[in-house]
Amino acid sequence: MIIAISGKSGCGNSTVSRMVAERLGLRWINYTFRNIAQERGVPFEQILKEAQESPKWDLYLDERQKTFLEEGDCVLGSRLAIWLAPPPAFKVYLFAPLDVRARRIRKREGGTFEEVLEKTKARDRRDAERYRALYGIDIDRYEEVADLVIDTTELTPEEITERIVGAVSARKRR
Repeated sequence: MIIAISGKSGCGNSTVSRMVAERLGLRWINYTFRNIAQERGVPFEQILKEAQESPKWDLYLDERQKTFLEEGDCVLGSRLAIWLAPPPAFKVYLFAPLDVRARRIRKREGGTFEEVLEKTKARDRRDAERYRALYGIDIDRYEEVADLVIDTTELTPEEITERIVGAVSARKRR
């Protein structure tokens, strides 16, 4: 069983994918630019900047995720998880409006709301441009790819996890 969970920064992607993996007893994969920065011993911002200048980090990241997926049963949480996971993976997209995501990121990372809002907006724009250029993927057209879309605005991570686990169980019964 492969479950792919995607969403923009601040949607609960990492938290929920971890919780779903724990709940279902599956391996959790959340390999990101932060992991690459940590492995290389460089600031996260440096990897982001280099990713804007060259596709090498995106390609490396996505190849690593595909390798993890080839190993089988897992929950993959990443921006492109629903596009990377092969059928018959169960694909979930988590959505929340920009202001909600910025508040969550601010709570997690600090800063003023205005600064975090602008950084989040800029990151969304950079991500969308990179994925369109590299793969022809429009990350704002997730409805065509996802088996389940969840607006996380008013939901707790536990409630989101319950919805995903319930949908996975219903799919298995079919």
